[in-house]
Amino acid sequence: MSGPVLLGLRILAALALYAFLAGALFLLWQTLRQQTEALHRQQMVKLSLAIMLEDNEQKTIEFNSPEILVGRDPECDLILADGTVSARHARISHRQGQWWVEDWNSTNGTRLNEEVLVVPAVITGGDVIACGQARIMVV
Repeated sequence: MSGPVLLGLRILAALALYAFLAGALFLLWQTLRQQTEALHRQQMVKLSLAIMLEDNEQKTIEFNSPEILVGRDPECDLILADGTVSARHARISHRQGQWWVEDWNSTNGTRLNEEVLVVPAVITGGDVIACGQARIMVV
C-alpha cells in the first residue's frame, strides 16, 4: 500500500473512533437526564387543598405540579373567586422535598394559621392559608 492511502485509512479510523465516542457520551448524557427527571417526578408528593366555601362546605382539589399559583386570574392554577383575593395572590411550590407558601405582594396579604406571611414558609397537613377572606386548608 502506498503512504497516502495508509494515511487516509488511519485518519478515517480515527474519525470513526471519535464519532463512536461522541455518540456513546451523548447517549449516556441523555439517559442520565431522563433518569434524573424520572426520579424528580417520583419524589414529587401530591398536594391536596380544601377550599372552604361560604356555606361551611369544602371543595378538595389535588395538585401534582411543582408550582401552584393562587389568585383570581384565570391563568392561576387555583382560582379563588373572591374580591379580597389579588389577581396573583400567592404561590405554593415544592422545593427541597417540602411544600412552601409565599405571598406575591398581594393587596390584602396572605396568612398562614392566622399569622401574616412575610417570608416563604413550609406548609403541612392541617395548615390553613388565608388569601384575603378566602381560606384554603392543606389536607
